[in-house]
Amino acid sequence: MSTEESQQDPRLRLVHQLRAVTVEFDLLAAEFAARHGLHPTDLRALIALLDAARAERPVTPGRLGERLRLNSAGTTTLIDRLERLGLVRRERDTTDRRRVLLTVEPQAVDLGWSFFGPAIDTLLTAMDAFTPAELDTAERFLTAMATATVATRTNAAADRS
Repeated sequence: MSTEESQQDPRLRLVHQLRAVTVEFDLLAAEFAARHGLHPTDLRALIALLDAARAERPVTPGRLGERLRLNSAGTTTLIDRLERLGLVRRERDTTDRRRVLLTVEPQAVDLGWSFFGPAIDTLLTAMDAFTPAELDTAERFLTAMATATVATRTNAAADRS
């Protein structure tokens, strides 16, 4: 596909826009991590745990390690670090005492909101320019893009094995 053709393809324009948004979110996340002495993996772990909590899915250390593609030792080091910072705690599962679950501490949520809250407010304000139907379409689109990206990443990991 030539440059001219790619500029005319609205799908490729959207791919480039997705990349631009991703870069901006990554830069914002890097700023947050730097300000609070966190490693980028620490932030990815907190996001994964917050997403799981929102979906009411318990997370074990093993599941977090799988999600972040860390080995057992790396996962333990990560959790120990987040626990020392007061951002995460380990708890025994009340239904299976052999299992340990990870919980984000309120301090981590407050820290996140203090930094990302203004960005979220700006995003919500920008969304006010769209109708509910347009927002539904955008949600369907972003869900499909996330699913496609996960499939691509999974395939790339399988090819590497």
